[in-house]
Amino acid sequence: MKILIAADMEGITGVVHWDQVMPSHPEYARFRKLMTADVNAAIRGAFAGGAASVSVTDGHNNSRNILIEELDPRAVLNSGTPMPLSMVHGVDQGVDAVFFVGYHARIGAKEAILDHTWSDERVCNLWVNGKLFGEAALNGAVCGHFNVPIIMISGDQTACAEARDFFGDVETAVVKKAIGRMAAECHPPAVTAKLIEEAAERAVRRLAAKKVPAPFKLESPIMMVVDFVQSEMADKAMTMPGSKRLEDRKVEYVADDMVTIYRAFRTLLALAR
Repeated sequence: MKILIAADMEGITGVVHWDQVMPSHPEYARFRKLMTADVNAAIRGAFAGGAASVSVTDGHNNSRNILIEELDPRAVLNSGTPMPLSMVHGVDQGVDAVFFVGYHARIGAKEAILDHTWSDERVCNLWVNGKLFGEAALNGAVCGHFNVPIIMISGDQTACAEARDFFGDVETAVVKKAIGRMAAECHPPAVTAKLIEEAAERAVRRLAAKKVPAPFKLESPIMMVVDFVQSEMADKAMTMPGSKRLEDRKVEYVADDMVTIYRAFRTLLALAR
């Protein structure tokens, strides 16, 4: 069994503020270590559950956060940006299942640490086929395109609940209980490492027993609507061929497959800077 660990940072152990996840701030160095530790816990659990190989994709910011010198040597790391499939790069390379480690809830979610959808400076909301999506659903749908299920997630309680709403009975490791957007009841690393490792091991054992949720697939055609923070951003984004300006700050894009939607989403956001 080949497992891909798709890692983000806002849902990592102890994170409650942007300063802790931005390279420009002094606290970032500490939380890079904690991110690496959370990923290592997932790697240990995957191998304990019977995985044959594990790859890790660093999906936060510039994708250069995980400390490779501290990474479990049994894993390989996808690092740097841009990558063709971004936060889930490698899911098209014979992967059997995906873990989401350090994930956060969608923009606007209540009691969710650093809730956002890709960029809180640009994205006010995202709908796909009429349903509000966050990064978990967006990335999970790309995995589903390649017939790969999501089987485990770590993050706060709201991120974990969001994943279960979209993907079904996935294993969860709640590493902190969000009180608000920038406050949480946090478990220390010694506790979260065990939570993540045990959830990862259970997930792989369930995969081997064929008792995991089905891949998250969307019906075609797929309609995406991005509601930008500023109307000027929508003005810029709508210059992308194939896009359609809707009311106010909303831009629509329709495609037959999720990979095209994913790339269109990333392109619309790049144009909106």
